[in-house]
Amino acid sequence: MDDTAFPGVESPCVKVCVLDPETGFCIGCGRTRGEIGSWLGYSPEERRAVMTDLPTRVATLTQRKSRRGGRRGRLGEMA
Repeated sequence: MDDTAFPGVESPCVKVCVLDPETGFCIGCGRTRGEIGSWLGYSPEERRAVMTDLPTRVATLTQRKSRRGGRRGRLGEMA
């Protein structure tokens, strides 16, 4: 979501829009696809309610995921 197009709408978007296939949460902001799509239709109270849960969602994503790049990633090795 482009924050400059809707300056009065508070958004947690950090412009890293990738959905985790296991949880359905965006790895950038923590919202679901439905929340992202409906964001402009939410009332300020609804947006704040979703944003209250986002830090927990993102923390859960970062705890469960580990990046495996390079040779280890290709070979499926864990560090």
